[in-house]
Amino acid sequence: MNYIVLDLEWNQCPEGKEKEDSRIPFEIIEIGAVRFSFSSPAPSDSFCRLVKPSVYASLHHRTMEVISLRSQDLKNAEAFPVVVGQFLSWCQKEPLFCTWGPADLTELQRNMAYHGISIPFPFPFFYYDIQKIFSIVYEDRKTRRSLEYAVDFLKIKKEIPFHDALSDAYYTARIMERLTEEQILSNSSIDCFRTPERKKDEIYVTYATYSKYISRPFSSKQQAMKDRTVASTFCCRCGKSAPKKIRWFSAGSANYFCLSYCEAHGYLKGKIRLRQRRDGKFYAVKTQKLISPEEAYAIREKKEIQSLKRRLRKKFRP
Repeated sequence: MNYIVLDLEWNQCPEGKEKEDSRIPFEIIEIGAVRFSFSSPAPSDSFCRLVKPSVYASLHHRTMEVISLRSQDLKNAEAFPVVVGQFLSWCQKEPLFCTWGPADLTELQRNMAYHGISIPFPFPFFYYDIQKIFSIVYEDRKTRRSLEYAVDFLKIKKEIPFHDALSDAYYTARIMERLTEEQILSNSSIDCFRTPERKKDEIYVTYATYSKYISRPFSSKQQAMKDRTVASTFCCRCGKSAPKKIRWFSAGSANYFCLSYCEAHGYLKGKIRLRQRRDGKFYAVKTQKLISPEEAYAIREKKEIQSLKRRLRKKFRP
């Protein structure tokens, strides 16, 4: 397996969000990566390049607070199209990308799209979020820890500073040494920079404890929630229809929850997150997870609280 452990550093508009280019809110200024193999855990090869910015020439103060780079360090760097071309060549064939957190590959593709570079990755684009997998293996599956926390937890020696693209990729690879290949491969994530365009392209994935579905685009949130496939509920264990005990209800502007029940496997928590694409349309990311009766009761309470809030808003509406 050709595991590429990737980390990026990026900058944002130093003049504030109101003046940023919405096509590229985060401009990559450094790409760092190491090649990892379970047959030889020590990283066998590395890639590290600075990127000369073309959108935000000055560094945002928050960027400078986190990383050690300064604007003058980037003046002699090569442009993003050159660096990303070098990086993709270095990755070789069929790379399996590993990152600490879900953002790096999305921002890599966003920067590529901005520069008019064809995205070579497969669709759906599966990758391995080591931050998430660390939580699955060592904690509660929900908590997301910092890279330095995980390094301390696993008693990995701190040999180089954090918040540098190559060093953070190196530490992520060291954490992978404390995981098995099966633990990584069985807990893939799906990057959503590109989403299904047609119904036949919609994504269905089943994991050990939950299932995930990513829909085609809809013109509005309301249209998405009226779609039969989006609203359907199935058991993630056996795949059979699981009738709803509590229908989908809103808990915020973009999140919906429901409670369903499988006769063979018990209660399931359904969650739909509605996300907006770059073209203004909406797509649904639905997960269905087996839960305990206590967790099912908590969903009933959440539903009652949301209903009470709606009644109060109606009562006191001017």
